[in-house]
Amino acid sequence: MSPALLMTRRWVQLLLGLFLYGIAISMMLRAAIGISPWDVLAQGISIHTGIPFGFVTNIVGGVVLLLWIPIRQRLGVGTVLNALLVGPSAEVGLWLIPEQTVLWVRILLFVGGLLLLAVATGLYIGARFGPGPRDGLMTGINAKFGIRLWIVRTSLEVIVLIIGWILGGDVGIGTLAFALLVGPLVHFTIPFLMVPAALTKPESPSVPSATQ
Repeated sequence: MSPALLMTRRWVQLLLGLFLYGIAISMMLRAAIGISPWDVLAQGISIHTGIPFGFVTNIVGGVVLLLWIPIRQRLGVGTVLNALLVGPSAEVGLWLIPEQTVLWVRILLFVGGLLLLAVATGLYIGARFGPGPRDGLMTGINAKFGIRLWIVRTSLEVIVLIIGWILGGDVGIGTLAFALLVGPLVHFTIPFLMVPAALTKPESPSVPSATQ
């Protein structure tokens, strides 16, 4: 594959993945049976401030990037675009997808959103332009302090989940399903969609096998 074609593939993967990630979040929001911990936090903040969910997602992503500074985590272009684009694409999804009242439709919408999120994660992480803000915070804390990765991830998600729940975010069976299933799903999609490291420039940021 020529360098120009490879770079085109990587950019298409990155931008498509980030757009689909936001759409997947909106699908799970509309399902209203529970959402991911970070989305619970964003939804809770949105409820109390009146700021649209997608823009709260951007704000939270920006705050998380500020936390990269003391742990000296390296930014990638994919990291910045993740913080900027996922929120607006979620707003597009919320505009396109109406609220649902039938339970089986909501369940299907959630399942579809979770599967789409796994594919979207594989696309944007597989492009090798850098991890998302939350993943970078997780791996940065792990690298700086030597705390096991699963402990860092679990602690962060429990903290944001509790805060979001207190603020009125949607915690439900979908939250538990997300916690149990997203790991195995992205464990499959990330390697499948990953651009081979040998084809990319040596300076391309490394990427973790986790979400957002």
